[in-house]
Amino acid sequence: MKTLKNHTLIYDNECPMCNLYSKGFTKCGMLDEDGREAFTEISVRNKILIDFNRAKNEIALVDHNKNEVVYGLDSLLLIIGNSFPWLEKTARIRPFHWFFQRLYSFVSYNRKQIIPSSKDYTEQSCVPDFNLKYRIAYISFVVIFSAYILSEFSIKLDFNLERNFLREFAVCLGQIVWQSFFLKSYLKDKIWDYLGNMMTVSLIGTLLLIPALMIDFTPVFYLIYFGIVVLIMFLEHIRRCRILKLNFLPTISWMVFRFTALAIIILTTI
Repeated sequence: MKTLKNHTLIYDNECPMCNLYSKGFTKCGMLDEDGREAFTEISVRNKILIDFNRAKNEIALVDHNKNEVVYGLDSLLLIIGNSFPWLEKTARIRPFHWFFQRLYSFVSYNRKQIIPSSKDYTEQSCVPDFNLKYRIAYISFVVIFSAYILSEFSIKLDFNLERNFLREFAVCLGQIVWQSFFLKSYLKDKIWDYLGNMMTVSLIGTLLLIPALMIDFTPVFYLIYFGIVVLIMFLEHIRRCRILKLNFLPTISWMVFRFTALAIIILTTI
């Protein structure tokens, strides 16, 4: 790999994803060994150069030769392009750049809901601004993806269920409406953070169901497997509520809706 010398990547050290890929850049030699710096431990030299608030939303790359800073997707393309120029040129083609720019923002603005940090947030924490457009986009993506996988998985269960995307879509959407209405006064300003975390729990469960779709076993196996996935989701929901400093009320409400919806679906097939 060709090293991009005299550059420092200011990464979110409270984000496992950011920590992983920034460490990967230094390990494979794309940046100097000291070519990354934790946002919460930023040096005075770099803090003077960067736009502190912008760097919370878009990862900053400091060029010490020119005392200039690039942000977000452009910083990643600069690092990657130094070793793989053709990749950078391809990614900078207008339609591709438009797509990757929005994909980067989609992940960046939702990263604390995808992988939350258990540390208390302060003014020095690298917490992205709330962006309603990308939060709704994330919730919509999970609803559609989960509804599709659940409709495929439902035919594996011995409940005489048919593949029905709209049924599962209504359940996923109904969960959001139920939690928002029932917990609005309790969650208050945490409602969007909670909904983002709740959808990540749904996404985790959906991803765990995919391997079961690739094999052919008895309905009993799929029922047990589904129960294990629900248990994992239940424990993860509790863990995320603790991180958000919420009590068991959201989890109880979440489970009440899930079991009620499942009971209604089963009863309508009998």
